[in-house]
This record gives sequence, structure tokens and C-alpha cells, in this order.
Amino acid sequence: MTMNFFRGVMGGQPAGPQPTGAETIHKLCDRVASSTLLEDRRDAVRALKSLSKKYRLEVGTQAMDHLIHILQTDRSDSEILGYALDTLYNIICNDEEEEQDESEDMAAAPPIPVSGKHKNVPVSDENAQKHEEDLGVLFTDKFLGDSESVTLLLTLLEEFDFHVRWPGVKLLTALLKNQCNQVQGVILVSPMGVSRLMDLLADSREVIRNDGLLLLQQLTKGNAAIQKIVAFENAFERLLDIITEEGSSDGGIVVEDCLLLLVNLLKNNSSNQNFFKEGSYIQRMKPWFEVGDDNSGWSAQKVTNLHLMLQLVRVMVSPVNSPGATSSCQKSMYQCGLLQQLCTILMATGVPADILTETINTVSEVIRGSQINQDYFASVNAPSNPPRPAIVVLLMSMVNERQPFVLRCAVLYCFQCFLYKNQKGQGEIVATLLPSTIDANSISAGQLLCGGLFSADSLSNWCAAVALAHALQDNLTQKEQLLRVQLATSLGKPPVSLLQQCTNILSQGSKVQTRVGLLMLLCTWISNCPIAVTHFLHNQENVPFLTGQISENLGEDERLVQGLCALLLGICIYYNDNSLENYTKEKLKQLIEKRIGKENFVEKLGFVTKHELYSRAAQKPQPIFPSPEQMLFDHEFTKLVKELEGVITKAVHKTSEEEKKEEEVKKTLEQHDSIVIQYKDLIRDQDTQIQELREQVSTLTLNSEQMQNQVTQQQSQIQQHKDQYNILKLKLGKDSQGLSSSQGEGAHVNGLHSEELGQLREEVEELRRQHTLQHTQLSDKDSLINTLRCGAAAAAQTAEGGAGGSDNTELLGEVESLRSRVQAQCAEISQLQTERLELIRRAEAVSSAPASSSESSADTVKVSELESRLAAQTTETERLKEECRGLREGHAGLEQQLASAQSTVAIEQTEKTKLQQEVQESKKEQDDLLMLLADQDQKILNLKQRLRDLGETGWFPGAL
Repeated sequence: MTMNFFRGVMGGQPAGPQPTGAETIHKLCDRVASSTLLEDRRDAVRALKSLSKKYRLEVGTQAMDHLIHILQTDRSDSEILGYALDTLYNIICNDEEEEQDESEDMAAAPPIPVSGKHKNVPVSDENAQKHEEDLGVLFTDKFLGDSESVTLLLTLLEEFDFHVRWPGVKLLTALLKNQCNQVQGVILVSPMGVSRLMDLLADSREVIRNDGLLLLQQLTKGNAAIQKIVAFENAFERLLDIITEEGSSDGGIVVEDCLLLLVNLLKNNSSNQNFFKEGSYIQRMKPWFEVGDDNSGWSAQKVTNLHLMLQLVRVMVSPVNSPGATSSCQKSMYQCGLLQQLCTILMATGVPADILTETINTVSEVIRGSQINQDYFASVNAPSNPPRPAIVVLLMSMVNERQPFVLRCAVLYCFQCFLYKNQKGQGEIVATLLPSTIDANSISAGQLLCGGLFSADSLSNWCAAVALAHALQDNLTQKEQLLRVQLATSLGKPPVSLLQQCTNILSQGSKVQTRVGLLMLLCTWISNCPIAVTHFLHNQENVPFLTGQISENLGEDERLVQGLCALLLGICIYYNDNSLENYTKEKLKQLIEKRIGKENFVEKLGFVTKHELYSRAAQKPQPIFPSPEQMLFDHEFTKLVKELEGVITKAVHKTSEEEKKEEEVKKTLEQHDSIVIQYKDLIRDQDTQIQELREQVSTLTLNSEQMQNQVTQQQSQIQQHKDQYNILKLKLGKDSQGLSSSQGEGAHVNGLHSEELGQLREEVEELRRQHTLQHTQLSDKDSLINTLRCGAAAAAQTAEGGAGGSDNTELLGEVESLRSRVQAQCAEISQLQTERLELIRRAEAVSSAPASSSESSADTVKVSELESRLAAQTTETERLKEECRGLREGHAGLEQQLASAQSTVAIEQTEKTKLQQEVQESKKEQDDLLMLLADQDQKILNLKQRLRDLGETGWFPGAL
């Protein structure tokens, strides 16, 4: 019964009036909302899908809420989900191309009368397209009315079923196209939102993977946060793998989509750029540019792919990036061989013109400001016979009027980047113009620039003038060198300087573009170069020509030339060293006031910065112009104008009295600066001396610590000797008691006594060695005292008197300590002598004891032997006494030396006191010097304040 009703609605019965499209869609929406059977709802949604393109407004208005409800409730049926997603895509998408339906139910849709459609109003295609876009935005806003709808859609993308995942990807892409920021915000806060979308790149079905690329392109537009998340989801690795799998530059549209996504992720995103570089992905770009020898028959897709690859390289080294990041990428590109590969394409034959142009621009930015890359580029030769430098070959294209305009602009940009912050390269270019280096058998860069400068083509004139100006940018040496260049204008006439020839052509009234180029060259040349200003003013015709140009009332096109002439004349005033009597600063200002008027002069000068093309050129370094006629300003020249306009205006308005005052202030400041420099040098020298003395004190302290360690070791050795002596004394005492008990034990006791005397003899020898060592150490102390005396004399010249005094005090303490130790050792020697005499006395008492009447004759013999041994020991003891007396005499000598050392220390103490007084006087002098410096600083501040009051803020130090 239900199916019969549906067939009645959709079958188009011939009898009775036919329903309109809106009525049919209304009934289908009711069926979707009210049917309890899944099959009925599925058939109704399928019918809505078939009507959604033809009746977009009606389906979107009536069915959207029902379709979203289907997505929420019928999650178990992938077929109805697919129909609902397709229907939503059809009413939201603004694409004109209608895609083929995947389902076989297109025939189920009945032929509905045209009256149900929005009326066929005769409107233009443009208005119809705008109407379609408005509908897409309207339905997108309706879908996004509940942010949960996007979250629901992200959840559905996890379904692996093709009929759910693919339409879900297309629907989300359409939503991003219509309301990018709003959808990005929802996805950004959705848990795992970006990760779910990144999973699309890993889908094995290419159509889903490719549409996933389109989705990520829309998602990453203009949102740095999402770009970072996508990058850290391993996007670079996946995209580069896809590009390699698809054939790199020879691949199809998929490679293009991957490159577009990479550009989105890296452009103006320093974090992703650093991640790309640190991940060594720059090295993986090199194989993209390995084109073969046969460069014929490039497909349109290959040209597009290679163009995007070059753009990707430029994104990494763009001048708008931070200098550090750009320099790091440039270094990586040189190290991995990417720059070398680009130069190979640059010199190859058969490369399409647009790829060649973009390659030149890419090489330009890879070498810009990088000395090692610029040096490599200078060494590149074209494969010609004979080989010519790549720079020369490129300049030949730049001054050739038959070459395409964009190619000539690219070559100019490349030449500018080669010379940017490259004084070595500037010198090499200027050297090709000097008389001593010109080679008549080969074409040089200087010859090509001169040829372009004076050719009949105004664009060549402009490009050559700007290129030559870049060879002089911020390089005073080359500005002066270029003054030596002489040109042979015609046979029989003397040569003229390059500077004079430029002014001659300028005065001949050539095209505006030519004159602007020459004026930019002259302004760059003579700015900040008084010698060049003098050469320019030396020609009597130059100043009248400039004043005549500025004072005339000419048309709109000539105003720019007048402004540049005013700038050139202002430079002649500001950088004038007054070496020419007829054209001093004051006389030039009087000339302006009489013939032009100061206000009129400043007004003409202001025309330059107000020009529209000036603002366009000031935005970026690359010369990009829609047509050759609009090629008037160079980026670096706009910086020069901005720097000089204000100071020239002030210089023109200043009176002679103000200039005299400024000159006086300058001289005063220079004098004060010289005095300050002198005192700084003096303080720097004193700091050096103080540092040296501190090092000497550190060395002496270390030596003192070493000597202290030696004394400690000696004390420990003496203590050991005392302990050994006490043990021997105890043993000897016990042996003596044993001898009084029996005569038989006498020989044994005397043997032990003899052994102990030998040990005593060794002890005396040890004491003698210790005495010699102490005598040597005392000599070392004397030499140390002499060294300290020299160090104290040097310390008198610095402010380190306190440190020297402390060292002397420490040394006095050490001498006293040594003296007390020597006295203690003498006392120990006396004690040992006394104990030795006691031992001898005891031995004699033992030897004189009467023998027992019962002793045998053998005992008498033994006693005789003992007596002889005792006599020998007595002799040895006398000898030891003599040695002890000698030691006492040596000790007395040491005491005398110690007394002498004490007197020396007293003298040193007196000298130290004098040195301290001298140091105090030196400190007082330094305080006076500091007070003088403070007074001078105050005077300088007062003079600077006076200059500010006079209106001068730009030239003296600290003014900015």
C-alpha cells in the first residue's frame, strides 16, 4: 500500500493534473520524515537526490533539516547515508559541472513540469552564476547553523564505505569553499578533526585520496594553526611520497594538487618552513629538477608542475622571510646540490620560456644575500664555445629588445640579487669597465651594461642604468673607481667620462623612461661620495641644466623627471665638501632660492614619493610591472629617496649662520670625542696592567701554597723520626737492665747497643739531610722575597696596592713560621745529642761492671771484644759530636740569614707603605679624570640639545 502510494507520486500518472516540483519535493520530505520503513525513507532520499540539481532551491529549503536528521539517525545504513550526503552536496556546491551519479536510480525521477522550476527569466550567464553562488552560501550558512553538523560530518568520514566517505569528502570541501573561516574554526576545536582528514591521504582508493587533497587545500588556506597541525601530522612525508609515486614533474593533476597543498602549508609560515628544513625535505626536492637533455615536447601539465615546484623553492627563500631562516635554507640548497641543478636548467636549451623565466627568478632568490651561493653563481659558465659566464649570457638577454619583457625583468632581478650585499661581486662588475682590465677579444658584463645604457631602446637604457646602480649600492670604493671609466664617443674626439656621458644623454631630452633610469643611476652614484659630487659639479653645464628642468612648468609626465632632478641637486648640496669655489653649499642654496624658490624646490622633490609607481616598487624587491612603460622605479632606489628626502629639505632651508654653528658644534663634539677616546684608551691600558698583576699575585699565591705543603711534609717526617727514636730508647733501656743481671748477657746487650748506635747514626744522617734541605728552602725564600720586591714596584703603577700589601704580610708570616720551625729543629737536635750522651754513659757503665769469679776464660775474651767494640763506638760518637757542632754552626749562619731576611722584609714594608700612598694619589687622579669626563658628557648633552633646538636631529651621534 505504501509503495503503491510512492509510485503514484513518482510515477507520473497520465490522468489528472500533474504536481509541480515544489509539491513533489514537499511530499518526498513528508515521506522521509514520517515513514517507519527504512526502504521507504531510502527511496524518498534517492528521489530527492535526483531532483536536487534541477530544483536546488526547493530541495535546499524544504529537505535540508530532514537530510541532516537522516545522517544522525540512520547511521547503520550506508546507502541512505550516501544518498543524503550527495543531496546535500548538490544543493551546497556551486560548481557548474554536473557529476555523474553513481546510483542506478536516475530513471526513478519523474519528468516534472518546468513550471515548478525557478522561472526561466532571461538573465546573463554572469548573473546566473552569481545567483548560484548566493544559493550555495545561503545553504551553507543554514547547514552551519548548528556546529554539530560539521562534527557529525567529520564522524561520518571515519566510515570506510566508499558511498559514505567519498560524498562526505566532497560535501566538506564545498562547505570550506563557501564559508572557509567558519568551518575551519569548527574543525580546529573538534577533537582529532584534522587527524581524521589527514587519514584520507592514506586511503587506497585514489579518488578519495585525490579529493582529500582538494579538501586539505581548502582547509589550510590562510589558517596558520591548521597549517601547523597538518604539517606535524606527517603531511610533508606523505605528500612528497605521493609526488614521487606519481612521477614528480612528469606526473599528472595529482602532483599539481600535492604541490598546491605544500605551498599552502609553507607560505608565510615560518614554523612549517623550519620544520620542512630540519626534516631534510629540501634535499628531496632536488630530483624534481633533473630534466633530461631532450627538452622538446613538454606537456602543459609538466610545465604547470615544474612551475609550482619552482614556486615552492621560492617560498623557502623569499625575501619576506626572516633573514636567518632564508640564509639557512639557502645554505641547505647549495649543500644538497639544488642550486647547481637549477643553474643547469638555466643554461639548458629547449626549456619553455615561462619555465626559464621562473627558474631565473628562483635562482635569484636562492643566491640573494648569500655569499657562498653568489660566488658559485659567478663561476657558472654557459655551454657555449668558447664558454661564457652565465652572468654575461643573461645580461645579453636583458639588453636585447627582442626578448620577452618578463624574461628581461627576471634577468634584471637575478643581477640585482647577485650584487645584493656582495661587495666582491660589485668590484668584479666595475672592474670590467676599468681601462686596465678591458679584454677586446671577449664580451664583458661592463661592456653589455654600457651598450644597454646608450642604446636606442629605452627599456634597455633603464635596465642597464638600474643594474649599474646596484653595482654601486652602499660601496664607496666602487663609486670612486667608476669615475675612472672613459668612453670613446666618436673618432677624432677625446674620450669622455662615463659620468659626463650620462649627463650628456640626460640633457638631450630622450624618453622619460631613459631619463628616469639615468637620474636614478646618478643619484645612487654621487650620494655619500663627495668626490663624485665634485666631479659632477665640475662640469659647468650640469647645475644650470638641473635648475632649468626644475623651474619649468611641464606636463604631468615630466613632473617625475623634475622631482628626480631636484633630488640630484639636493644630493649635490648635502654631500658637498665645498672644494669648488663656484658651487659651495651656500652658493647652490642661493641659486635655488633665486631661480626656483625653496618652497617650489621642496614641492617638486615631493613629487617622487607621491607617484603611484613609486609606492608599487617600494613593496617588494622583485621588479614586477604590467607593461614596459610602467617600469620606472627600482626597489633599492625607493629606500634611498626615503632616506634623503628629509635631510635634503632641511639642508636647503638652513641658513649660513646655522651651518656655521653646526660646524662649530661638530668640531667641539669631535674634540670631546677625541678626549674621551684618549681616556678610554688610558683606562683600557690600566685594566690590562691590573689584569697582569692579578695573574702575578695568583702565581705567587700558588707558589706559597706549594711551599706550605712542603713544610707540612717535613713536619710529618720529623714526627716520624721522633716516634722511631722513642721506640729505640725504650728498647735500649730494657736491654741495659738485662745486662746487670748476668755477665753472659753482656755480649748480647752490647750487640744490641751497637745496633741501636747504628740506628742513631742513621738518624743523625737524616737530620743532616733535613738541615741541608731547610738551608735550600731558606735560599728559595730569599729569591721569593726579591721577586715580591719587583712585583711590589710594578704594583705601584696601578690601583692594586691593597693586594700587594696582603701578599707581603703573608710572606712575613711565612718567614716567622720558618724561623720558629728552625729553632724547634735545633732544640730537637740538642735533645738528641743529650740522649745520645746518656746512651754512651750507660754503655760505659755496662762495660766496666766486674766479672764474676766463676766466669770462664771464654767470657774474658768476649768482654775484651765488647770493650774494643765499645771503644770503636766511642770514637764514632766523638765524630758524631763534631758533626753536631758543625750543624750548630750552620744553624747559627741560618739564624743570621733569617735576621737579614727580617730586615729585608722591614725595608719592603716601608716601600709598600710608600706604594700605597702613590696608589692613593693615582686613585685621586683617576677620580679627577672621571669628573672631567662627566663634565664633558654634560657639555655634549647641552650641545646636542642646542642642535635639537636648532632643528637638526639626523646627523650627530645619538640623535636617532
